Amino acid sequence: MSSPSFGAIKSYHHQAQHLVNNYLLADPFIPYTSVLTGIFLCKLVYDLCHFISNSHSKTYIILTKIQRIEWNNRGISTVHAVFISAMSLYFVFCSHLFSDRWHNDLVVFRSSRLSSLGLGLSIGYFIADLAMIFWKYPALGGLEYIVHHSLSGVAVAYSLFSGEGQLYTYMVLISEITTPEINLRWYLDTAGMKKSMAYVVNGVFIFLAWLVARILLFIYMFYHVYLHYNQVMRMHIFGYALVFGVPAALGIMNLIWFEKIVRGVKKTLAKRCEC
Repeated sequence: MSSPSFGAIKSYHHQAQHLVNNYLLADPFIPYTSVLTGIFLCKLVYDLCHFISNSHSKTYIILTKIQRIEWNNRGISTVHAVFISAMSLYFVFCSHLFSDRWHNDLVVFRSSRLSSLGLGLSIGYFIADLAMIFWKYPALGGLEYIVHHSLSGVAVAYSLFSGEGQLYTYMVLISEITTPEINLRWYLDTAGMKKSMAYVVNGVFIFLAWLVARILLFIYMFYHVYLHYNQVMRMHIFGYALVFGVPAALGIMNLIWFEKIVRGVKKTLAKRCEC
């Protein structure tokens, strides 16, 4: 009895492996399967946030319906941010894929299954989040969020489907490392902990992370483009425009938001000093 069962399990395993390797992770299908998987995972995380929070959070159960939706939505963005920032840090600073020392071909045309998979999952998130923003507009974010997500989504999608400029896409996506701190600030505020030390410390972390990931890193990216400009020129005209246009637009938005963060940190620290 055990031998046929083991044989059946082994057969299913081989079939599943064949499906994954030849279809789900095959180069022609990765852009599509990864995007759909990203959307599905967003729905899964949303439901898990609702289930866990409803069972273990005293704050969650007293929130309004729209606040619960935002609570769960921020759970999705936090999970995505942790995932994509880790992937981005790996590809930009650890992986040999985009290293000039290990490859002689043009860096702007390099990609891999893993790098494409990561970008596809991120596009799935941007699509799902944009849909929720439009669904509950403007409760989950105003025009600036739509512009930010649209620019990011278009740039990431082009990089995924064309295979161009994936290094610069991942450099920009490192900025998602600031999202968990921003969400934690909202959670603490919603839980009535705006005057807590955790809120102050988190505010300082937001300031530092934003300065490094959304200001200094963007400067580094443009410096890298400058050093490899002869390669960037060989990209398709649309990709060439995205390399300069999207980071520039996002950079301006980052500076505007950074000014608000600085004012917020100063205000919070001033209140703590008065106490």
